[in-house]
Amino acid sequence: MASSSRSHGQGRKPYRWSEKEASSSAVKRRPGKELAETRNWLEDLPRDVTIAMLQKVGTIDILENIQKVCVSWRKICKDPTLWRSIDMRNTGDFQDMPYDLVEMTKHAIDRSCGQLLDINLEYFGNNDLLKYITDSTNQLRRLRIVLCWAISDEGISEAAKKLPYMEELHIYFGNITNVGLENVGRSCPSLKSLTYNQQGVVLPLMDSDEDEVDLNVDALAISRTMPQLHHLSLFGNQMTNEGLEAILDACPHLESLDLRQCFGINLSGPLGKRCSSSIKALRLPDDSTSDYEFDATVYKGCGYNSYDDDYLPGFSDTDLVTDDDEDYASLGYDSFDDNENVSDVDFL
Repeated sequence: MASSSRSHGQGRKPYRWSEKEASSSAVKRRPGKELAETRNWLEDLPRDVTIAMLQKVGTIDILENIQKVCVSWRKICKDPTLWRSIDMRNTGDFQDMPYDLVEMTKHAIDRSCGQLLDINLEYFGNNDLLKYITDSTNQLRRLRIVLCWAISDEGISEAAKKLPYMEELHIYFGNITNVGLENVGRSCPSLKSLTYNQQGVVLPLMDSDEDEVDLNVDALAISRTMPQLHHLSLFGNQMTNEGLEAILDACPHLESLDLRQCFGINLSGPLGKRCSSSIKALRLPDDSTSDYEFDATVYKGCGYNSYDDDYLPGFSDTDLVTDDDEDYASLGYDSFDDNENVSDVDFL
């Protein structure tokens, strides 16, 4: 029976579609053909358009998913032009992360072939990785580091020496201090945009002029070394009016200034008028933080249990003190309730 069946099959002539049938919409295309046509359409896009599209999805998705779609996309993913911008945005949940972000970043840097201009590191950056970046290029224009606690003053200072063309530096939280900022300013004369954002902390009145100087060390470092700044964000900084005045005196090109949660500043007098008249985009200490991408909780600092009402109008001890938050005990802070945002209350 099997032999007879094979013989019958071999003798059957293949069916030929008539011209009418072949052109009929009733003839369904195979899924594989549709996929191929979709890919062909993508391949017809101008290369620079495709690269611009891929850069929006982030480096991790490119390496883990996009380059595996098809051969042509893999070729594009090896184009050094694609790697001029590296965005290592991630959730920070390393327990469920199946890859090594440091090694992945190094691989992306290698693909840039010395053309890297812009890089974003979040949660995992360290001094060795900064060195790897600066060993591969001195053309970097923009560096963004978020919650990279392993990057020190020494690390950012050494990196800055090899980045003379850097125009933007964005630091969110971390261990970099005024020492690192000042060294960056001395090494990067073209710096036009600086973000140095910290957690908002409310402090009591200072007991001496020396204490006040300590609060202005960041502002003074900026004023001494970054005269070309056009954009400055100091969210959560503890500086006082003295520090702000030093920045305004030394940075005449400032167009935007973010002072949200800078609770040591009083803009009710001439300084406030000066800021309003000279800064095009000004964010005040008590402005809303609803558009801020990170945690904007404000903390009561240095173990003080109460505040003078003259020092912080609009707040009561109940607003400021929370005694049962042990997560921040090691930092010397008491956390406000998660639903309270001090910056949304009238400050001035």
